[in-house]
Amino acid sequence: MSGDFSAWQRAVQAQMEQTLKNFLPALEHEPKVLHEAMHYAVLDGGKRVRPLLVYAAGELFDANADAMARAAAAVEMIHAYSLVHDDMPCMDDDDLRRGKATVHKKYDEATALLVGDALQAQAFLVLAEGTVEASRKVAMLSRLAQAAGSHGMCGGQAIDCAAVGQALTLQELEHMHNLKTGALLEAAVMLGAWAGKTLLAAESLALHAYSQAIGLAFQVVDDILDATADSATLGKTAGKDAAHNKPTYVSLLGLDASLALAEKLRQDAHSALLPFGDGATRLRELADLIVQRKA
Repeated sequence: MSGDFSAWQRAVQAQMEQTLKNFLPALEHEPKVLHEAMHYAVLDGGKRVRPLLVYAAGELFDANADAMARAAAAVEMIHAYSLVHDDMPCMDDDDLRRGKATVHKKYDEATALLVGDALQAQAFLVLAEGTVEASRKVAMLSRLAQAAGSHGMCGGQAIDCAAVGQALTLQELEHMHNLKTGALLEAAVMLGAWAGKTLLAAESLALHAYSQAIGLAFQVVDDILDATADSATLGKTAGKDAAHNKPTYVSLLGLDASLALAEKLRQDAHSALLPFGDGATRLRELADLIVQRKA
């Protein structure tokens, strides 16, 4: 766990680009337009925060390379599918994602819908075809399904859609984002760890506390950036939360208090990792990245 964080980050990101390309359906296979659109949605963009979390947790528990690669690709495919659907006219109706046209703008709405459906299925196929022992594989598949479903990402998105124009309490806002954003981030951490071993109860609790902290921090910072950064910096349309009258940490707490909350959550994430000592350095550095990012 030694070496420069930025170099490690770039190495994982580069590796993930090739891994994702390998695990996506080949472009020469029919239906070619759907497969091309899947590649468009997943490749050539994004910070790859979730794969980075998979690798950081996997390295903590000496996971083998294939198990980490499959777990990271599966989580990123679920994330990519969620962005494709989130950008569609029936949801956020956005034209820009990762600095390029959204999938429904590049292709059409029907293709975008199918891209999301196919990426979700591909994620589970990639994970299911791995070589980890059966009991851990089932646990990994179950955790990813939970994180993506109505008690995770999709449930959080449903609450988000219903909350437009509503005044949420801080507790309600946290619950929404624990599902919408936090669940998949925690799944990335847990899948990475399970790619290495079956966890002890104390290890699971520590990783859960870490994941809860970074999951909320990620959304707090997203809300801050939406209110303060421009579209060119973000690679997506800035200011849409306010334009759509969505409840955010900034609208509820104000900018200064939101910045203070993000820093507190970063410190909470560091504290949760104390039982792992220096072995969790990459996870600590990723907590810093999540809170201190500018896009």
